[in-house]
Amino acid sequence: ITTYTDIKEGVKGVDLVVEAATENIDLKLKIFKQLDEVCDISTLLATNTSSISITKIAAVTNRPTQVIGMHFMNPVPVMKLVEVIRGYATSDKVTERVMEMSRTLGKSPVEVNDYPGFVANRILMPMINESIETLFQGVAGVEEIDTVMMLGMAHPMGPLHLADFIGLDVCLSILEVMHEGFGNPKYAPNPLLVNMVTAGKLGIKSGEGFYNYSEGPRNKKVAEQFVK
Repeated sequence: ITTYTDIKEGVKGVDLVVEAATENIDLKLKIFKQLDEVCDISTLLATNTSSISITKIAAVTNRPTQVIGMHFMNPVPVMKLVEVIRGYATSDKVTERVMEMSRTLGKSPVEVNDYPGFVANRILMPMINESIETLFQGVAGVEEIDTVMMLGMAHPMGPLHLADFIGLDVCLSILEVMHEGFGNPKYAPNPLLVNMVTAGKLGIKSGEGFYNYSEGPRNKKVAEQFVK
């Protein structure tokens, strides 16, 4: 792997660029404007966004037919799925090329259309939000909610632990995109999630979310504020 600090040098002569910046629309638009200016005219531009409109990102370029979403699932080395998201203008040829490139990486690509949250997060984030609502209402505690979903629904990780793993700020951002995009109150972020992000409790990355990770990710314990 060769790394570059100069974007123009880094993209010279490549067939595909995959952007994986933080889930911030302004940042992504800025990056795609730069990529469009410095990449070869034939280069495909992909974004690893988990919720932001591919069509909106493509609109800041002069090559909207060559802009596409490649949403890799975390943790990327383990998870096989890649959501391949077609923007409004993405061509059939570009979609098929990216599907094939994904297969050469050992992934299983699934083609989806450009709607807020796509497929994975449109289903996952309401579940996480509802688990936070269940905690917020005092129906059950953090470990109890996660245990029900792991043992009762065969999930490998409980939804609150998963939210910590993804990053509570990322969960909030995705829910806000879906809430704004669909105008449906079922996607409105729970106030507890909003308050935790505001307080800097972002999950594993900050050392605390629904669990405390001061002794490392493998030695998590319920965060003090949620201990009954």
